[in-house]
Amino acid sequence: QVQLVESGGGLVQAGGSLRLSCLASGSIFSINVMGWYRQAPGRQRELVARIVSGGSPDYADSVTGRFTISRDNAKNTVYLQMNRLKSEDTAVYYCNTKGIRSGSAYYPDLWGQGIQVTVSS
Repeated sequence: QVQLVESGGGLVQAGGSLRLSCLASGSIFSINVMGWYRQAPGRQRELVARIVSGGSPDYADSVTGRFTISRDNAKNTVYLQMNRLKSEDTAVYYCNTKGIRSGSAYYPDLWGQGIQVTVSS
């Protein structure tokens, strides 16, 4: 059974930084896409950043230049470095993977449990 485990959230002042991590646990052969979404109160879940295996990352316009997504395929982990945080970045952040191959199993779309990021102004 493959699960996504997020860590690194918390409370930070505006202008500060946080680093989120998401580990895909289990016996994994490959992961196609790893990414981060967020959902603020009263708003729809939105894409923050994603990275395809062997490809370039994509970012939401609102975080371009401030956030950096990276992945360590050997560790089945994706990171989100968030700099120059703003109050509008406050949300629950969700790790997402698409296309995990694990033995004979295939997980087309997995979500983490979500982790709170709060930016105080």
